[in-house]
Amino acid sequence: MASESSSQRPLNVLFVCLGNICRSTMAEGVFRNVAQSHDLIGQIDSAGTAAYHAGESPDSRTMATLRRHGITNYKHAARKVTKDDFLKFDYLLGMDQSNLQDLLDVRDSVVAGLRRKASTPGDDVRVAEVRLFGDFGRGGKLHARVGGGEVVEDPYYGGANGFEEVYKQVVRFSESLVDYLESQKQ
Repeated sequence: MASESSSQRPLNVLFVCLGNICRSTMAEGVFRNVAQSHDLIGQIDSAGTAAYHAGESPDSRTMATLRRHGITNYKHAARKVTKDDFLKFDYLLGMDQSNLQDLLDVRDSVVAGLRRKASTPGDDVRVAEVRLFGDFGRGGKLHARVGGGEVVEDPYYGGANGFEEVYKQVVRFSESLVDYLESQKQ
């Protein structure tokens, strides 16, 4: 879906972690900042695979890290991934292997449901591409295997250092994702 639609309309990206208050919100805030001048990017959002923190603001350490790096206009209320997200977004990007597996499982059920509803057998069922955010490497290189890239460890139970490490990773992955999407336009 993503590569075919990239030349037709802006692409929508959803970042996903467990609770949607640390890693995925950091990724959303950073990616909004990195991609703000790119017309190839449409909606940017984040969600969690669990609803532990639904309705809550991002972790204060996430927000402090974003502010330290000049990202001051970010607001978000945590939410859980829905089946509709697989139809609304072009990319759902998990932060670790557990998030990725949860997303792949939901995607499989969405695809199965769409196939049952398809009017003609063999109708093309289009859903979001599911990947690790770390599958996007330097220079826009996409890891050959889904989930073969770098994971973003959860900093929730650690100190400020963990949030700074997550920030560095998501900046790198955000730039790589934009490079990848640019390369797909051609």
